[in-house]
Amino acid sequence: MAAGHAVTVITAPYEKSDIRTEKLLENQEIDGISLKIVKAADSNRLPVAVRAWRAILFSCSCLYFASVLSYDIILCSSGPITVGLPGIWARLFRRKKFVFEVRDLWPAGGIEMGKITRPWQKKLALMFEGICYRQAQLVVTASPDQEKHILERYPNLRTLVIPNASDTDLFGPRTRLDRPEWAMGKHLFTHIGSMGFIHNVGFWIEVATELQARGDDSICVVLIGEGVERLHWENVVRQNNLRNVHFLGLLPKHMLPPWVQASVATLFSTLNNPVQNSSSPNKVFDSFAAGTPVIQTTTGWMANLINREKCGINVAPGDVGAAVAAMEFLARHPDERQNLAHEASRVAATLFDRSTLAHQYLEALKSLHV
Repeated sequence: MAAGHAVTVITAPYEKSDIRTEKLLENQEIDGISLKIVKAADSNRLPVAVRAWRAILFSCSCLYFASVLSYDIILCSSGPITVGLPGIWARLFRRKKFVFEVRDLWPAGGIEMGKITRPWQKKLALMFEGICYRQAQLVVTASPDQEKHILERYPNLRTLVIPNASDTDLFGPRTRLDRPEWAMGKHLFTHIGSMGFIHNVGFWIEVATELQARGDDSICVVLIGEGVERLHWENVVRQNNLRNVHFLGLLPKHMLPPWVQASVATLFSTLNNPVQNSSSPNKVFDSFAAGTPVIQTTTGWMANLINREKCGINVAPGDVGAAVAAMEFLARHPDERQNLAHEASRVAATLFDRSTLAHQYLEALKSLHV
């Protein structure tokens, strides 16, 4: 908007979003951006069939707007990949510039996790994925590994990597955490984000179990967020009388910085497979913005970044002992922790600055409209 471009966003409510509507379709405006909100709310608590139906409903709504609105470039952000349908339509029948943004690799992720199992489903999903890539004048990915995954199969595409940005405006200014009694005098290690199947919260529960078995009561694992597996892991914690694990539920984003800044490190883990290892997790970039190092288990580009920039610690997937050792090391060596924190802040300000990434993205879009 600041660059003088008109933007219309077609969106739907999500349980972690501030956007809400009671109507089937509602027009809103935020910071000069026109929003058309379709009541097809998604949640990882919903059954797969329901989520698939709502994704199709949303894509059909976008298809309508792609047919009737006036615009120069249509940008479709996936997942789910069905959102590519209006982009293909606009490209073929309205001769518009089509940009396909890949935030999650699909259907590769669904196939790896066993969500897409039947041969005809795989064939159809992969065929549609190929059409999306071939029709797009620009494919934007959230990580170098995602770009590599796509180019290995479609080498002639024009691609651009724009990772998630570090929200230094929100997480950068220093804040004070009013600690609850259970957090007084403790070293906090905080997981922020979804608690679904792919997010591997169980790994950190295992780590906490080992810490308690060792008699180390100085470390607390704090889990902030919501998801389909939260209640299960709360029951596990209760049944095993884990005193060093605390669930805070879903908090508004403006309440997260005090927790992240007060943490020795944040925690990130996913299922160990190629698609998840290619992810660009926003929680990690917010941790960098807060000047808080990360302990994480992925083995792809994020692990390479942390090794190169010295802004966190990598542990092998499933290696509980290594994770325990990393947490105890940072808790007992504040100077070493501060070195990692300094590098985390530097990485946020240089590699993942929102203004810089936005400028790169905008220049790529402008190059299409000539």
